[in-house]
Amino acid sequence: MPFADLNQLRTFVVLYELRSLTAAADRLHVTQPTVSYTLARLRERFKDDLFRREGHVMVPTARAVQLFGPLHEALAQIDATVSAPDAFDPATLDGELALALTSIGEQTFLPPIMPVLAREAPGLHLQVARLDADRVEDGLIRGSIDLAITVSLMGSPSLWRTPIRSVEYVALSSSAHPLPATGPDMFAGRRFVRVSARGGHVFPFQTMVEHGLMTQVALTVEEYASVPAVLEATDLVVLLPRHVAEVFCGWFAGLRIAELPWPGHSAPVALYTRREAALSQAQRWFRSAVFDAVAADEYRER
Repeated sequence: MPFADLNQLRTFVVLYELRSLTAAADRLHVTQPTVSYTLARLRERFKDDLFRREGHVMVPTARAVQLFGPLHEALAQIDATVSAPDAFDPATLDGELALALTSIGEQTFLPPIMPVLAREAPGLHLQVARLDADRVEDGLIRGSIDLAITVSLMGSPSLWRTPIRSVEYVALSSSAHPLPATGPDMFAGRRFVRVSARGGHVFPFQTMVEHGLMTQVALTVEEYASVPAVLEATDLVVLLPRHVAEVFCGWFAGLRIAELPWPGHSAPVALYTRREAALSQAQRWFRSAVFDAVAADEYRER
């Protein structure tokens, strides 16, 4: 049985990440027929199709998914070993790094992150990708996302996770239409805004179902960005994380936070990246810089 050489394995890893023969050829600085030929050799070596074309996308097989993590990590370790051991200087960065955030993550975390990046890596272009809880794990594993900040729990052994902020949920409404004192009947007769859980915040939906509040939903939106202005202009109520509610209250003076009558905690917000061995020096620095910028004191002490 022929043994796959490093160039073949690198082609596999790049094709897995990009899902395109043309894009892989561009990344590897070879022709598309060369990538196709290498894929044929890999298929022969592993006795599997590895990728099946669906439209314009090369979709990995189960065997390819199984192979990707170990092969990517092994190649990353080889690259790190043969690279120059010079100390990494973020001031020399002039490329792009991708950070996945929800809309409220953008509003909460970009203000403390951007001054750090401007000071330490002025040549860096930060690309913010909209975080979808159903897709972010695949993006991290493939490398299209360098770092994600989310409350979603991802259990892949290929990923590294560290909590940065606890999450406590509260109710937010207009000061002109305040909620009564916290209690089991505080939402009687009130209407709600429901926000999609695509970003990972499933607690509001779960607790509204549990306490029979879904029939009081008057508005459903995809993102939190429009919610504070809607609340100020109406008598609607939204359930959301306290740290986000505090940001909104800083922007809109006419909003008021109320405590929930039930326990309102979820899994903490966490940073996710590939595992340490699979990260470049730039990605390691990026993870550390973002953690320092956004982690709450309770998690810094760990």
